[in-house]
Amino acid sequence: MSLAAARADTGDTAWLLAATALVLLMTPGLALFYGGMVRTKSVLNMLMMSFVSIALVTVVWLAAGFSLTFGEDAAGGLIGGLEHIGMSGLGPDSVQGTVPTLLFATFQLTFAIITAALVSGAVADRAKFGAWLVFVPVWALLVYVPVAHWVWGPGGWILEKLGALDFAGGLPVEIVSGASGLALCLVLGPRMGFKKDSMRPHNLPMVMLGAGLLWFGWFGFNAGSALGANGLAAAAFLNTLAAGCTGLLGWLFVEQKRDGHPTTLGAASGAVAGLVAITPSCGSVSLLGALVVGLTAGAVCSYAVSWKFKLNYDDSLDVVGVHLVGGVIGTLLIGVFAVDSMTGGAEGLLYGGGLAQLGKQLLAVVVVAAYAFAVTYGIGKLIDVTMGFRASEEQEQTGLDLTVHAETAYDHGVLGHGAPVSSSVVPHAQKVTPQA
Repeated sequence: MSLAAARADTGDTAWLLAATALVLLMTPGLALFYGGMVRTKSVLNMLMMSFVSIALVTVVWLAAGFSLTFGEDAAGGLIGGLEHIGMSGLGPDSVQGTVPTLLFATFQLTFAIITAALVSGAVADRAKFGAWLVFVPVWALLVYVPVAHWVWGPGGWILEKLGALDFAGGLPVEIVSGASGLALCLVLGPRMGFKKDSMRPHNLPMVMLGAGLLWFGWFGFNAGSALGANGLAAAAFLNTLAAGCTGLLGWLFVEQKRDGHPTTLGAASGAVAGLVAITPSCGSVSLLGALVVGLTAGAVCSYAVSWKFKLNYDDSLDVVGVHLVGGVIGTLLIGVFAVDSMTGGAEGLLYGGGLAQLGKQLLAVVVVAAYAFAVTYGIGKLIDVTMGFRASEEQEQTGLDLTVHAETAYDHGVLGHGAPVSSSVVPHAQKVTPQA
């Protein structure tokens, strides 16, 4: 995308301003979604991992991330240039397409923020907060930024050279977060009591509230990616709603058939799975395609979340089962359901396009997943060796809220999940010293 001098369209600008706010809201929504899924002794730590990601990624993005992602290609489709380092050369009159460049940069920033926050769900209950503060900015620059350039940046090899399609982030957001989460949970190892102790969500109403905020924000995520108030945005908006609905129904159908009862956690997870899968495809498939994409993701992801028990990796909050698997499903199904009326040219297998587009989608999925996994594993291992990434056994047993943040979410007890006391009732001399 070139940063050409032009005049911003007021309608497109107004819509993207709203969409940017919606996407930013998704990170607090994710914090609630994740916070409700952990045990009471680590609720605040889970919220903090998402909220601090907003600050860390914002600083990195403004310093170099935007330029390396959307600057003119500097390495054969692999990374952007440094012409906008520190947002230099960009002012209120700079225009990207039909919207102010600064707004475009902020919109893209919100994608980077939530991608980093998503990774935290894979290592809930056991990661050092100090190590997370180091991991996020390094990971954002070395993992998220290059992949985002491949997919959306000028000259990026996935879009402009390979020809794979990704409308709103199946590759740089969903697959990157899922593959990175898998790598990080392997670096840290399973939680104490994994597969033995009950680790059920402590607050399902909080989970449902978080899922609702995510769904609400997702309209900005997907429809906002049209970068204008137009028919494509409307189609992406409707596809997003439809896929979220069928994802929810697909998950509940599997639960009813497999377990004999549909659950609130299943409804929230199914909706998110459908939304994950439609993210790359919302601007490429018809409404019928969106319904199938969501239904497929809801059903498949409901099985995928149990793989961790068979394969012995402790993906605490199912980042792999929902975001990696859902992202793969949505990205690949573009090669099946893409229609010319949405893509402006490319067509999927069912619409006369043959296997060509499906092959392009598959190659993009494999390369992005492998890159994100390998680099994240390396970053995680380096941090683990130098400063330690995993909390101590005492911190994990007592709970990260009390031992790291000197706070607890529930002052009148822990609902059977956490430490026996809260910091508010421990005498000053006996309080646990916070550690990062």
